[in-house]
Amino acid sequence: MKSKIFRNIEINKSQIIGLIVALITAILAFIFLRDNQVFYFILGIAFVIAGLPFFIGLLIEGGMERKKERMFLEFARDLVENVKAGTPISKSILNIRTKDYSVLNSYVDKLANQIGLGIPIKTALNTFARDLRSPTITRSVTIISESEKAGGKIEEILESVVTSVSQIGRLKKERRVAMYNLAVQGYIIFMIFIVIMIVMQYRVLPIAAQLGGDDGGLVGDGGAGLPINIAGIGAGEAISPEELSRPFIYLLLVQGFFAGLVIGKLSEGSIKAGLKHSFILVVLALLVSTGARAFMGSATTVATGGAVG
Repeated sequence: MKSKIFRNIEINKSQIIGLIVALITAILAFIFLRDNQVFYFILGIAFVIAGLPFFIGLLIEGGMERKKERMFLEFARDLVENVKAGTPISKSILNIRTKDYSVLNSYVDKLANQIGLGIPIKTALNTFARDLRSPTITRSVTIISESEKAGGKIEEILESVVTSVSQIGRLKKERRVAMYNLAVQGYIIFMIFIVIMIVMQYRVLPIAAQLGGDDGGLVGDGGAGLPINIAGIGAGEAISPEELSRPFIYLLLVQGFFAGLVIGKLSEGSIKAGLKHSFILVVLALLVSTGARAFMGSATTVATGGAVG
């Protein structure tokens, strides 16, 4: 069974092209730039190329979902007016099908066509909700279909649904506004974290390597090694600044991914919405880290240069 987070994510042509271009870029970089410091930066570019179509898709999907909910509110209001006039709900849907509901037009036409063909209203409404794939609309349509089946004052139930959808939309908007500052703070904190990691990698570790070299260091290594005693075995094994700094990039990537998920969950109430924040933070960490490596050299190079000077 697919995860609920990724259940509605579909691969389209642009995403496949992005993956192919990224794969070709990575292969060419591996063939021609494997021993070059730019290699990791090019891999970062390949990751951006692969993920950008998915990122744009998430943005479009989020905007479409909000627009669908807004248009469904208009559709429900028109339905209430027709039902209040004494028209059955099935006939009311046929009456309002000619109105413009923007992104909902094709879905409303399909709903009206199914009702016109004699398909039960409950079945048609369930298909309508399933096609829209919006939790808010699904809950509302389920209430409408069950109420229509049970009978009673359907107009009052429709009014309650309209009020509920309107309140949900307003609460979502208020939450996005309220959490905006928190999201910005999350981005700022992460950028500060990146700067600290870069300073650690290219300033603190080379200095520590030089101090290790002054105390004996690693013979034949120019002082660019840290003699570390692991579990008290022997005199210790020398670990270069490059080896010590390698986990920094992994730390940045993991931090960026999960920080993005948290930002999305807090600001929009959805982990899936947080994937776009995760993409931004991971790309930021990857490009800054690999870019620093490409233009400043590895930590070992910095340490060796400092020791020689």
